[in-house]
Amino acid sequence: MTLLDKTFYIETFGCQMNAHDSEKVIGTLVQEGYRQVETEVEAGLILYNTCSIRDKAEQKVFNRLNDYKALHKEGKRFAVLGCVAQQEGERIFERAPYVSLVSGSASYRKLPEMLVQLEAGNNRITGLDDRQTDKTFETEFTARSNKHRGYITIIEGCDKFCSYCVVPYTRGKERSRTSDSVLAEARRMADSGYTDIQLLGQNVNSYRDPSGKMSFAELLTAVGQVAGIRRVRFTTSHPRDFTRDIVEAIDAVPTLCNHVHLPVQSGSSRVLQRMQREYTREWYLERIAWIRAARRPISLTTDIIVGFPGETEEDFDETLSLLAQVGYDAVFAFQYSPRRNTPAISMKDSIPEDIKSRRLQTLLECQREIQRVLYSRHIGEIIEVMVEGERASRGQVSGRSSQNKVVNFTVDSPIMPANGTYLDVRITQSFPNSLLGEAVVASYSSKGTHREEVPVV
Repeated sequence: MTLLDKTFYIETFGCQMNAHDSEKVIGTLVQEGYRQVETEVEAGLILYNTCSIRDKAEQKVFNRLNDYKALHKEGKRFAVLGCVAQQEGERIFERAPYVSLVSGSASYRKLPEMLVQLEAGNNRITGLDDRQTDKTFETEFTARSNKHRGYITIIEGCDKFCSYCVVPYTRGKERSRTSDSVLAEARRMADSGYTDIQLLGQNVNSYRDPSGKMSFAELLTAVGQVAGIRRVRFTTSHPRDFTRDIVEAIDAVPTLCNHVHLPVQSGSSRVLQRMQREYTREWYLERIAWIRAARRPISLTTDIIVGFPGETEEDFDETLSLLAQVGYDAVFAFQYSPRRNTPAISMKDSIPEDIKSRRLQTLLECQREIQRVLYSRHIGEIIEVMVEGERASRGQVSGRSSQNKVVNFTVDSPIMPANGTYLDVRITQSFPNSLLGEAVVASYSSKGTHREEVPVV
């Protein structure tokens, strides 16, 4: 591969952690003299950063590889990165012989060395070792895709070993970075103009400071107090490690967002036991009660799996009753799909696909009605929104609230507010997945504490 050919295209599948991993990969590639392009056809190197949590995400990657394999005849090279790469390893070369590089996330720091091999013409390059390293946290070159919102990974891996999940096998054991390094990165981001920071981890609230200085709640508080930071989010939390002081921190620190994502997976304690989730329905609901008792209106979202092996109609009804009892602001629901290397793959009493599909549809319909009611309660409220873009065809601006809800709104000005701007929006209409409103003319100081009436620009 010559310098003139040093162009790359990258597509990311999966969660925010994969998105942040791609930022690290992009930054490294650019530092090595590569130029990012918009399509596979334009690229000399085509990279797919993969997710193996669910079968559809994994199949999508191989479908994408198959769609573009003809480009290999034009001299283009393919790389598979991330969780599927770590899980499948060199089997990917057998399944897709036109792939030249396979690398798990723990090996991205070795990417410059792998690129040298690739440019030398090697066709079976692997980076699959050492999932236990903590050297994945701090990458010298990170090309952040958003100028106002940025990610910080504070913990990698998982020790929970849920019976359906591949993360412990693809990301390795839990290992946290020091609170000092997290805060140093947060300050660098604030100095660069970032106002919205999201702390990431497979189980972000399982964070254990190697230096022993801070608990997770204390780290949240410290990041929220960094000058220039206006919003701090965190995902994904595990109920087993969700503690009351997290809610107390949200109550006490205005910059911590009014949102908790707390995956439950099932409303049935019997199914939770089979899933090896390490808590019961009652344990989970106790944590929900802490959140509901907060002084601030904290929105709640969750993940749910339907059709787990052995799930009866009674178990599924318990999940539906949990939706009604908790009143989630959003639910990410999926049909169970067996994953290789997990205990659940050998469980008996598998649920037929048509029943899984019916249950998923029933759950989504119930949740849609819950959200219709919950979102309607915002009508008449004034909500602070961070601008994320325009809906030009509708003459609207789109953004997100502290509760992580999408807000589309109009602005009484010929000049649209820039991305990253914070505006007050009066809500005039609601939908099951978004809110509609109109901007209130206002201006804020850098810390968001002072307001004065000025034209919106």
